[in-house]
Amino acid sequence: MQTDETDQKLLRLLRENARAPVTDLARRLGLARTTVQARIERMEKSGVIAGYTLRSSAATAPPLRATVLVSIEPRSGPAVLARLKSLPGVEVVHTTSGRFDLLVQVAAATTAELDDTLDRIGEARGVKSSESLIHLSTKLDRAP
Repeated sequence: MQTDETDQKLLRLLRENARAPVTDLARRLGLARTTVQARIERMEKSGVIAGYTLRSSAATAPPLRATVLVSIEPRSGPAVLARLKSLPGVEVVHTTSGRFDLLVQVAAATTAELDDTLDRIGEARGVKSSESLIHLSTKLDRAP
């Protein structure tokens, strides 16, 4: 589905506050409430808007986070991914281009828990090597 400039403005407003009343969105866009409601419904049905979610504050997030850069053996991707899915501390896995094959985001409540998760990633069959980067502080977060 194609989105126009008005759809893009509406999406930006929803990213700022997905709970904003449609009347407020309409006022900010200079459109009728029914027009904004119809645009939202159209974008939901077409998949442009995949859903709405809750973003917890840093106070409720696990205190430790790390990014793990993983190199894997050829044709071992499905087995490594299955292993990563089984680890509760693994939150997100991305395939990448370049020196590493996977970028794995990990969260843990304690350093011991983080250490255990990192060990379990490194010992997984098909993992050639891994490098961990422990997050110290967040300087910018534009995540939806």
